[in-house]
Amino acid sequence: MTTALRLLGLCLLLLISDARAAQLRADLHESVSTIDVTVKDFYGKQETGKVAITQFSPNGEGPFPILILNHGRATSDRGTPPRFRYTRQVAYFLKRGFIVFVPTRIGYGQYGTAFDPEYSGKCRRKDYVPMIQAARIEESAVLDYAKRQPHVDPHRIVIVGQSVGGFVTTSVAAENPDGVVAAINFAGGSGGDPATHPGVPCESDRLEAMYQRFGKTARVPMLWIYTQNDQFFAPQYSSAWHAAFVHAGGNAEYKLFPPFGTNGHFLFGNGTDIWEPTVSAFLDREGFSR
Repeated sequence: MTTALRLLGLCLLLLISDARAAQLRADLHESVSTIDVTVKDFYGKQETGKVAITQFSPNGEGPFPILILNHGRATSDRGTPPRFRYTRQVAYFLKRGFIVFVPTRIGYGQYGTAFDPEYSGKCRRKDYVPMIQAARIEESAVLDYAKRQPHVDPHRIVIVGQSVGGFVTTSVAAENPDGVVAAINFAGGSGGDPATHPGVPCESDRLEAMYQRFGKTARVPMLWIYTQNDQFFAPQYSSAWHAAFVHAGGNAEYKLFPPFGTNGHFLFGNGTDIWEPTVSAFLDREGFSR
């Protein structure tokens, strides 16, 4: 095979891959929009970036309660995936009657990773405040966008987040946004790295202090889900963060699941059938029964 034919074949494979990536799930009524948001990074540099919002809608006319689903932070390639979708988890929330919005925050996905407002410094010199401030601004813009959409109930909103997304979710809950009535934190935190310091997050005391500050103002009922073998945030840290949050005034149930696979940090993504009953019970208590 000539070099030209090999290149042509490669181009065709890339085009097919891009086409598949662009396909939308009709059965989930999937659509994509973008909004422009201006934030600052760790160094104080300010830029305007695009937040891609993938929307999934249940059948019917609504009005549907809103669910915002926040992703975590990739440890290597922040450009993958091009946008976050979580279709398996979304399908569960759609069955619960939610219209779901999954934002891909600035610094991730197809709109570029050169500007990274969620970088928080080296491990021994972490400052998590700038990343949370940037994420809060983006989340506020996403909430405003979601409330303006047709067929939604802007007064019944649940926020859910995984890993850094759980950290972000807790910080947003601390602001008690209008319409947000419950929140779920899956393995929330930051600064973890299973390869270099398994289970031990960077500057855990700073994270604990931030969770304490969140607890002073948060009045939204929350569910926190962690596992015994989380290789990013071991139970001694997540339980301390929860204690700091609750003792400061926050309202959160802490659920520690048994070990899951080789790294329980990925329970949200790979153990849907395990966490669904706990989440369903929480949603039922908060008035989101099917």
